[in-house]
Amino acid sequence: MFFPIAFVAARQLARPLFVRGFSTSQVYAANKMKIAVIGQSQFGTEVYNLLKKEGHEIVGVFTIPDLQGKPDPLAVAGEKDGVPTFKFPRWRVKGQSIPEVVQQYQACGADLNVLPFCSQFIPMDVINTPKHGSIIYHPSILPRHRGASAINWTLIHGDKKAGFTIFWADDGLDTGPILLQKECYAGPNETLDSLYNKFLYPEGIKAMAEAVQLIADGKAPRMPQSEDGATYEPMLKKKDSVQINWDQPGESLHNFIRGNDKLPGAWTTINGEQVTLYGSKMFKKEVPEGTEVEVPGASKPAIVHKGGMIFTGNDGKMLNVKNLQFADGSMIPAKMFGKADAGGATLELTAEEKELEGQLKDVWKGILSIEDIQGETDFFKAGAGSMDVVRLVEEVLQRCSDVNLQNEDVYMNTTFHDFMQMVVRKARGLDEPDEFEYDAIEMHVNNLKLEFPNQLFINNEFVDASNGATFDTINPTDESVICKVSKGTKDDVNTAVQAAKEAFEDGPWGKMNPRDRGKLMYRLADLMDEHKEELATLEAIDSGAVYTLALKTHVGMSIDTFRYYAGWCDKIMGTTIPINQARPNHNLTYTKREPVGVVGLIVPWNYPLMMLAWKMGAALTPGNTIVLKPAQVTPLTALKFAELAVKAGFPPGVINILPGAGSQVGQAILDHPDVRKVGFTGSTPVGKDIMRSCAVSNLKRVSLELGGKSPLVIFNDCDLDRAVRQSLSGCFFNKGENCIASGRLFVEESIHDEFVTRVVEEIKKMKIGDPLDRSVDHGPQNHLAHFNSLLEYCKVGVEQGAKLVYGGKKVDRPGLFLHPTVFTEVTDDMWIAKEESFGPVMIISKFKDGDIDGMLKSANDTEFGLASGVFTKDINKALYVADNLQAGTVFVNTYNKTDVAAPFGGFKQSGFGKDLGQEALHEYTRTKAVTVEYWL
Repeated sequence: MFFPIAFVAARQLARPLFVRGFSTSQVYAANKMKIAVIGQSQFGTEVYNLLKKEGHEIVGVFTIPDLQGKPDPLAVAGEKDGVPTFKFPRWRVKGQSIPEVVQQYQACGADLNVLPFCSQFIPMDVINTPKHGSIIYHPSILPRHRGASAINWTLIHGDKKAGFTIFWADDGLDTGPILLQKECYAGPNETLDSLYNKFLYPEGIKAMAEAVQLIADGKAPRMPQSEDGATYEPMLKKKDSVQINWDQPGESLHNFIRGNDKLPGAWTTINGEQVTLYGSKMFKKEVPEGTEVEVPGASKPAIVHKGGMIFTGNDGKMLNVKNLQFADGSMIPAKMFGKADAGGATLELTAEEKELEGQLKDVWKGILSIEDIQGETDFFKAGAGSMDVVRLVEEVLQRCSDVNLQNEDVYMNTTFHDFMQMVVRKARGLDEPDEFEYDAIEMHVNNLKLEFPNQLFINNEFVDASNGATFDTINPTDESVICKVSKGTKDDVNTAVQAAKEAFEDGPWGKMNPRDRGKLMYRLADLMDEHKEELATLEAIDSGAVYTLALKTHVGMSIDTFRYYAGWCDKIMGTTIPINQARPNHNLTYTKREPVGVVGLIVPWNYPLMMLAWKMGAALTPGNTIVLKPAQVTPLTALKFAELAVKAGFPPGVINILPGAGSQVGQAILDHPDVRKVGFTGSTPVGKDIMRSCAVSNLKRVSLELGGKSPLVIFNDCDLDRAVRQSLSGCFFNKGENCIASGRLFVEESIHDEFVTRVVEEIKKMKIGDPLDRSVDHGPQNHLAHFNSLLEYCKVGVEQGAKLVYGGKKVDRPGLFLHPTVFTEVTDDMWIAKEESFGPVMIISKFKDGDIDGMLKSANDTEFGLASGVFTKDINKALYVADNLQAGTVFVNTYNKTDVAAPFGGFKQSGFGKDLGQEALHEYTRTKAVTVEYWL
């Protein structure tokens, strides 16, 4: 009997946009085998390369004959290495093995046949010849989706779980015992290409090598396949098998289209012409304005609109298609359907562009093996396939690295004239990008129509978590669920870091002029300004920030931060250093400030957007790329920011944002060997754990802005009205959820009682309520766990003997509202005197008039040292106290007066490193010294 190998559809898939190396070091297995590799394609080639690298002996390569004079990549690899390479057109005739073919195979003496991907039928006397038999890769979780179009059917059925199986060959169709399986989450917009490139290709290669080693070590299982749940679907190869049946629900239509994207391509008839649909996504917004187009069999006309083409299922649910391909192979954006001029006027080429035109003609000649390339020469009609598309894109990028060319651009510009015009448009910056689209959450709140993302942001796309997991983000005003948010995983961090690394090393960001980088940052700041009401509203509903404060501080300072650092992009300079000369020659020594690479940022929940801006602004300025984890309880403004970053023009991979748990996403960032720097704002205990992880992983550089217990000193010669106002702001600003909140007040004895009386009077005037109410002063605490910790903090204060003057309890209304709280008679030995509340709790201690040194001893008797303040009219006293307070920031006759140009950071266990100002740039750059010797 014979064994027909599955996975035919994948042979035509484009190679991934980059080819990874799949082993970081050369590993030689103690147990090595002689292996025959039977198959084809880049996938087969990478399996071959990895098996060789791991020390196995490849005794034969068996692949397909050359196509139009071009050998398969596996043949090229085998012949280059001097491995016997055979290109049999077939292994059998009329159901019988070809004896001479089998004899040539058997002469290789293989211990194991490895079939990573093969489109030929292999006879059973070949399958069973080696002592270990044969193993095969199949791109589904067997026994589900047996057959040659397994990936297509996984998506067409809307499976949430995809993956692959490596199994022992038998005489059935994908029925042999299972050796190993690996799974991944299949997102709702996954396509054949995306699933193959992100998981089935890279993980499949590694798994084939893993399976071979298990066999060599005598540890490979043979698990019989169950027939329960087994499915076998027909091959989707011919066009008549993928015509769209419109009498289906919208989601089924979407799954059918994406399940055939890119091959073989689901099609329908429009205006009597066969049209293939690509780039489908469910459309959850209101019906857009546009031009109606009749589609035979559809329940409603299609609508051509500015974002594509809308189709409707029989259940009324809509899907949007991005691109259309016609029977002649030409492709257009769906939004251009029915428009006379889809490509724009022909451009006159400059002398330099004509030179490039000649170079690209040579590229086409090399790929197509034809001498005469005319304007009307069609790339695909001349014999090119999808592998040639990848080669063409890569060769163009080698010649014009500033052109953002994608495989799809080739499919949409198939003649040389159209292709050249497209390249020139991109090079001149005339290519208008498609409107950025994602599956938005829509809400009407604060008299605004809010649209914002709720997925992970990786490589300029919003995507589901790799396992499909989500979590609820809660509005602390009423504890209602705002929406579900994708919950990142370690695999997602790996994907994001890979994207960030490629953007840094190979993408346009790493090659961009510093001034152009600054322009992007200015543009981003302008977009944040345009959307400030939306951003402030999101801060209010997601973090409980009072809207007016969010508008001015949370969002306003974020905008200022990006504008400030945009101006620094072309001003990061080194120095020239005089050194001893190597006489009679001369020397020049200079330093350069360089970006460090991929930066991991972990930001807190009290100022979700502002903390992002403080760290990311400084990190982007010298050219680093970012993987950021927002706090799990406040992810929304970070995700909205990501949307604006794409619209500002930031290249893919530069900014990646992954909501999720610190134990998963945060830890994966810390552990990743390609992350070179971590910036963190949060608690001191977590900061210590971060330092350990950074040390153990790869000695990452780290900067930490941690907890505080900031002393605020009120002398009896101060302006008391001002001191009261500023003390209230220092303690209760942003509901006390403020890292530099005045955690303990030291009030001179002679004014203590009057100060406390005035403070309580002012607190009683504060309006507590809905943060979207413009008249409200004080909103809800950020989340339930924190709210409960504040109640416990107040309880401990009372138990230890402090006097509760005001508050200390929940406000009598729904939501996480705590009364602003005041404790007096607090002594140095009390827990609340030393520990941060991170909430609206004012701790007041009195000190004897004139006992400055005694007060300083108490104020410095803490492991924190983030900020501090002093109120007095005596400049000598002010400067003495400022000199002797152990804190990174000292405010005199003011408080909370931070500015984007002033460095911010703490002493002792409040951390190290600086945010803001020029000093922050040192955290995200490294110094390189260069010494040159020269002579006459």
